[in-house]
Amino acid sequence: MSQNDFFQSGRYQSISLAGGELLLIKEAFSTAESAELFNQLRKHIPWSQDEIYVAGRRVLIPRLQAWYGDAAYRYSGLTMKPLAWTPLLRRIKQAVDAFSNCQFNSVLLNLYRDGNDSMGWHSDDEPELGCNPVIASLSLGASRAFSLQQKKPGSDKLKLQLNSGDLLIMSGALQHNWRHQLPKTRLAVGERINLTFRSVIA
Repeated sequence: MSQNDFFQSGRYQSISLAGGELLLIKEAFSTAESAELFNQLRKHIPWSQDEIYVAGRRVLIPRLQAWYGDAAYRYSGLTMKPLAWTPLLRRIKQAVDAFSNCQFNSVLLNLYRDGNDSMGWHSDDEPELGCNPVIASLSLGASRAFSLQQKKPGSDKLKLQLNSGDLLIMSGALQHNWRHQLPKTRLAVGERINLTFRSVIA
């Protein structure tokens, strides 16, 4: 697969948010490309189910994950040491860099095995991400709902349906003013892989 195989014209949707910037690129990766990427990542990534601290106790996260890049990453009492970039991940990163006009140095991969796997409310605002970080999130596999909510009480909410090949770019002050989640669902859904690219300050 060549680098040019990754690029599609895409459908750019700029979503207006108070205190943040959100850009959704529908079908940034084609259906065929997305299916191939999903299959390769599902097969070759060394997925693991890690533990984090929640309310003072260690619990298993409700998904599988892996961390690749140039620096370690810490959240919820968990320190993730980076695995070396694979040729496939580097090619994906180069395409995401181009779409985002950024140079990312790390990626967190999450595998949601079914509707019981989820990501709770959080913001990607760790100090090592710097001020107003850009986070580029690529969806592969099953469609899932993605929710955002302003941090202030009684604030706005937004729900997006992310399909395979969609690229969501969060930037500006969004991580400081909003939080997001991938909620559980009772619907019968297949597996989904999500890659969130970021720049970690070593």
